[in-house]
Amino acid sequence: MASVFGLAHRNWLMGHPSTAPKSSEPLRFGILGAADIGPAAIILPAKSHPDIILLTVAARDPAKATVYAKRHGIAKIAQTYQEILDDPSVDCVYIPLPNGLHYTWAQRALKAGKHVLLEKPSVSNSTEAERLFLSPTPTLPTSPSTASSPVLLEAAHYAFHPAWALFISHVTPSAVMSAKATLWVPRWFFGTDDIRFNYDLGGGAMMDLGAYTASALARVFGTIAEECVNCETSPLPYGDPRVDRRYSARYRFPNGGIGEMEGDLKAPLHKLTPRVAVTHKPVVIDPAEAGVEMKDKEEVLRTRTIQFDNFVTPSSFHAITVSDHFAIREIGAPLGTPPRKTWKQSKALKAYTWREAGLPDFEAQVGEPYWSTYRYQLEQFINKVRGRDTPQWVEGKESVDTMRMIDMAYTRARLPLRPTSENES
Repeated sequence: MASVFGLAHRNWLMGHPSTAPKSSEPLRFGILGAADIGPAAIILPAKSHPDIILLTVAARDPAKATVYAKRHGIAKIAQTYQEILDDPSVDCVYIPLPNGLHYTWAQRALKAGKHVLLEKPSVSNSTEAERLFLSPTPTLPTSPSTASSPVLLEAAHYAFHPAWALFISHVTPSAVMSAKATLWVPRWFFGTDDIRFNYDLGGGAMMDLGAYTASALARVFGTIAEECVNCETSPLPYGDPRVDRRYSARYRFPNGGIGEMEGDLKAPLHKLTPRVAVTHKPVVIDPAEAGVEMKDKEEVLRTRTIQFDNFVTPSSFHAITVSDHFAIREIGAPLGTPPRKTWKQSKALKAYTWREAGLPDFEAQVGEPYWSTYRYQLEQFINKVRGRDTPQWVEGKESVDTMRMIDMAYTRARLPLRPTSENES
């Protein structure tokens, strides 16, 4: 009963955070687009952060921006996105626009000297990603808020939660034999007219859900895949055949391991929990590590599997299960010889705070059990802007690798890549 109460209380606080007293000179944010994701991604997290205020918002429809600002307590309403970029009182921008607009407005924001928190997927394809993250404009102005070049971050929020760090601490990328990342959205959640099904705006299940599953695989293997060996997709019935509603892709990684990802924007109800499952190659370990004594000319093998349930929104609830399968065998025995002894050990883990995670690299980091993935992400974004330590971060190359893997899958599925925006001078 206590655990049920704790879950309910944590989730209630996540949706109703207390308002922190603000610092004397907080960073001032502008929001480009009155998007539905805004409250979870920036508005609620900003309430409990002492060093940020939401100053202004703009939308294609100014009337929508007015309603949005009033509902969420945002002081100013800009008539256009560009007006926010031209406002010298704005330090940072959050960009939750449709995927197809990310590249253009992120580029413009950086050129205006604004720090950019960019919704995932970062852009429409790997060409845009390479331009944005790997070929920065050399004449970027200094940001007045920090006297440094603007910070750019793709909002891969799940990677900022202590539970992800705890999960990945049990993964040895070079030894991963197989991994599978899955993510489902109930069939009733998005209408068929949703922008996620609009090709020209960068729509598609792999664009939306694949930004999670592809990046999770790359993090598990510690690198990008060498090849997408197979990809099957399905469009909406009577929908644009270029836009995937569902996908199932299989990749080969440099260490010989196989990574799979699946996602569906119209999933049946029995498919609900996002999951990453990892299997390591069998390795010979010290008998003391397995807690056993062995005869002469014997060795002990361990095969480790790790499963992370609800890796996308672990703040609500999650479960990490580490299972070790042991086998004692004779050294040099012919292939197929059964082991003398086998057994299994499992442990269940969870971490809603860095203290619970117990990881040495994160001892100085702050957090609360009710902080969402977005709140943890915002903490690191502000730390980066302020020049503080950021042990949990998404590098630009990681964002590029995510788009490269998505492009690989679209190419294998014989679907066109999403349109590339013009590179502005």
